[in-house]
Amino acid sequence: MSKHAHVDTLTNDNYPPLSPMHTGVRGLCPRCGKGRLFNGFLTIRPNCEVCGLDYSFADPADGPAFFVICFACIPTVLLSVWLEVAHHASIWTQIFVTGPFLIATCIPPLRPLKGWLIASQYFYKAEEGRLSRKGDTAPD
Repeated sequence: MSKHAHVDTLTNDNYPPLSPMHTGVRGLCPRCGKGRLFNGFLTIRPNCEVCGLDYSFADPADGPAFFVICFACIPTVLLSVWLEVAHHASIWTQIFVTGPFLIATCIPPLRPLKGWLIASQYFYKAEEGRLSRKGDTAPD
């Protein structure tokens, strides 16, 4: 038995496939699209309260933070450099302009990105990679 016993829940034919973009970004169950995915801001629920899908398969790791760094922090640095070069902004201007901009562009996208990654794991049946050695049988 694998670490995550979700294989049976991933092949359930009673639920049509739902788009990860539709369910994950809204924080909905990737199987039924009705139950909630999160308890609080970023804490994943143990299971769906509607269809009972076990969320133990969900492991987005640092994915949401990586995307936020790529798409939010780089514009913040560019804004900061522009303020310095174009306006010779003081340190207080930098703090009071780029600080809120950084917070506003980093915190809100974390939950939708985490939901999207979890829903994508479910939709594409992503699992932890396994190495095979010469003579091993194919994984189940």
